[in-house]
Amino acid sequence: MQLIQENPDLSAYLAADEAIDHLHPLVRETAARLAAQATDSYVYARAAYEFVRDTISHSADSGDPRVTWRASDVLAQGTGICHAKAHALAALLRAEDIPTALSYQLLTHDVGSGHCLHGLVAVRFGGAWHRQDPRGNKPGVDARFSLTGERLAFLPDAESNEMDYPVLYAAPHPVVLRVMKEAPDRPYLWEHLPDAL
Repeated sequence: MQLIQENPDLSAYLAADEAIDHLHPLVRETAARLAAQATDSYVYARAAYEFVRDTISHSADSGDPRVTWRASDVLAQGTGICHAKAHALAALLRAEDIPTALSYQLLTHDVGSGHCLHGLVAVRFGGAWHRQDPRGNKPGVDARFSLTGERLAFLPDAESNEMDYPVLYAAPHPVVLRVMKEAPDRPYLWEHLPDAL
């Protein structure tokens, strides 16, 4: 699949915003701690990915009712759904000047329309974008950081009307962010996840 930048200006994928708040002290401290152990930007990107994937719990897997959407809050509370974890990873990567985009998949979901949006990131290395899924592994899910072929949590099933969206966003899609900001708890969020961009 050909990935398409929503914004042709690469600097847009380094910018801070209300959700990807990589100027926040907690994001900066976490990035500095991870960077101190890294020998180059690739090693740092992998470490940041594994940190978010493995130490920030996916709230549906853990049963945590809290909703986080701002990267600094995701890091502070240690929980979030896929979109929140993508915001946290994007912030950590942008904090170290690695262009990072938000990407989405449409997957089968057990409530509402039967589908929902799943959040990923894409990192830019070697002049190309590479999608990564920091949602967190569990039985049946084995996502890995890779620049040599995607190792995502889920592969869309076209027969189930699942799909990858090719557009790479510099900021969270407004329909996703609005629902996350309005949700009083994760059960409510789970029932109101958007099912299209």
